[in-house]
Amino acid sequence: MLILPMAPIDPRTVILLAAVMSGLMALVLYSLKRNFPASIKGLSEWAGALLVLLLGALLVAGRGRLPDFLSTSISSFMLWSGLYLAYVGTQRFLGVPSRSLPWIVLITVALLAQIWFTSVAPSYHMRLIVTTVMMAGLSGAHAWLIFRRGSITSSRALAIGVLLFLFAAQIMRLVTSFSESFPADAEFFDPTAMQLVYITSFAFGALLFSISMVLMATDQLRIELQHLANHDSLTNALTRRHMDDACRAELERCRRHGRSMALLMMDLDNFKAVNDTYGHQAGDRVLIDFVTRIKALLREPDQLGRFGGEEFMALLPETSLEEAIHVAERIRELFAEASDKPHCTVSIGITTNQKDTDTVDTLLARADAALYRAKANGRNRVESA
Repeated sequence: MLILPMAPIDPRTVILLAAVMSGLMALVLYSLKRNFPASIKGLSEWAGALLVLLLGALLVAGRGRLPDFLSTSISSFMLWSGLYLAYVGTQRFLGVPSRSLPWIVLITVALLAQIWFTSVAPSYHMRLIVTTVMMAGLSGAHAWLIFRRGSITSSRALAIGVLLFLFAAQIMRLVTSFSESFPADAEFFDPTAMQLVYITSFAFGALLFSISMVLMATDQLRIELQHLANHDSLTNALTRRHMDDACRAELERCRRHGRSMALLMMDLDNFKAVNDTYGHQAGDRVLIDFVTRIKALLREPDQLGRFGGEEFMALLPETSLEEAIHVAERIRELFAEASDKPHCTVSIGITTNQKDTDTVDTLLARADAALYRAKANGRNRVESA
């Protein structure tokens, strides 16, 4: 049987394939930008970064056919610029202020060095040193940025892993360039296994990182949709559905461990008069201010939800009736003593879990009955049941 030798892998082909994949992923990110909420930042920069890398890769693939200034100096500049633009996109995505000047200066200096070692004092080794140091610095800084900002999700872990892989590959490439086996007349497209490994590692590393960008964006979209589903769009208080689920879970925990929980029903007194006198926009501001001030009084485990209209509920885990009354009085006094206009006082009804047979509905019924008594007895009061 005749066995034909395998053709060697052409580095230009690898680079061109990487360019095509970068272009496709740029289209994906641009599509996400058009369809995702405007609150998800950085997608434009990520898409732009991949387009810059695409153009840089095309220039690299033309090395030997295009002028050295384009295929060597400008291609390196576009490579660094693409990596930096991706870094800026991640800064915007994570809400980190961008300090562009140091990076712009560094990239400009590196470009001048590349031009020098291309046209004035040609040296592939010196160009390699400049390129690997820049790529390692950008990859390492990018990985550190993602690591130190927010929780590490699977998509962020992938991004960090890819960036650290690129960082390690460039450091290894830099170290091996000083070995005795490194040819003095080496060139970028030398058909060596090590050179092909470095080119391929960056090509597929860029592809994997673009995939991690898409995954991070979709993770953020899921978080935002979940937030919208669980929070009132006006006041940012939790929705009644979420509060019902939270009360049900807390009741079950109290049954298992013999603990106490409290439920507060709160209603803004004479809120209709605010709308009638000052307008609905002023009424909306009163509701928003009400939620903001109460959140500042509650503990981290406590949950505040909007029950409907100007009626709110607060779930206080690990809270006795006496403690709940103290919290309710602090809330009532805060709004009773407010001097800003317009504002409303607040009536509050309180209940706690009393029997193992208590359900969310029975808790709500008792708290609502206590709230009704507070309103009937003159408003701006706290009653318990």
